[in-house]
Amino acid sequence: MARIIAVANQKGGVGKTTSAVNLAAALAAAKRRVLLVDLDPQGNATTASGVNKHEARPNGCAVLLEEATVADAVVATDAHYDLLPGNGDLTAAELKLMDTLAREHRLKEQLAPVASRYDTILVDCPPTLNLLTLNALTAADGVLIPVQCEFFALEGLSSLLETVKAVRQRLNPKLEIEGLLRTMYDVRNNLGNEVSAQLTAHFGDKVLRSIIPRNIRLAEAPSHGQPIHLYDRSSRGAIAYIGLAGEIIRRERGLPPAPVDAGEAVEADDITEPPKPGVHGMALKAPAANHQD
Repeated sequence: MARIIAVANQKGGVGKTTSAVNLAAALAAAKRRVLLVDLDPQGNATTASGVNKHEARPNGCAVLLEEATVADAVVATDAHYDLLPGNGDLTAAELKLMDTLAREHRLKEQLAPVASRYDTILVDCPPTLNLLTLNALTAADGVLIPVQCEFFALEGLSSLLETVKAVRQRLNPKLEIEGLLRTMYDVRNNLGNEVSAQLTAHFGDKVLRSIIPRNIRLAEAPSHGQPIHLYDRSSRGAIAYIGLAGEIIRRERGLPPAPVDAGEAVEADDITEPPKPGVHGMALKAPAANHQD
């Protein structure tokens, strides 16, 4: 049964979508069967996966409105993870769900039939607290929180933790913090170092050891419709996300942390040629031509 992880932060610009896409690719490279759900109406995770968000039909909107199943809408990507595409239609889906009973549980209900086909399901949430985000948190086992090491990021973190607490009390008692992921980190920045130290002091082992650095190749990859794993595997960004995948896997297995060097966080026998698209029990569509926004 898949572990469902919502990648969420109410503050935008913290590397949330970048982390969702590149973690999906890194986990797929580690022989994990992965589904990435783009639940953000901006559709950036869809574009970064090499899929034309404007032509993806059916998509997440149809799934939430029960006009299509997840199996109908899933697309195979070149990075060997599966994608449930998202675009601006999700805004319409959110409005239509407002008058629906148990509306916060719709994503959970739709993912249930395919959960056994995956090891990990990642959900890229919108950078706001709305019904789409609540659907993700209600369906999830854990929430991965990307945090940029700056002052205002800490303010957004406090709001999100209150939201997680409320969801746990009212909608999803099993929801836990998967981890806090430090992103866009620059070791030369004194404020970044200070914020990082505060996070570690306050949250302890909930702060992941993996750190995502500022990296120009990470910023370039989405415009080519590729995760960093395909765009530049040798870049610092790619190595960091491989390390993050290894840390997530080790935590699932109950193993102690790997060495701090992110590149060592995945054992050699965990990284191999990814499985071919469409191995998860579904006849998957090939990705559409990438649309440059």
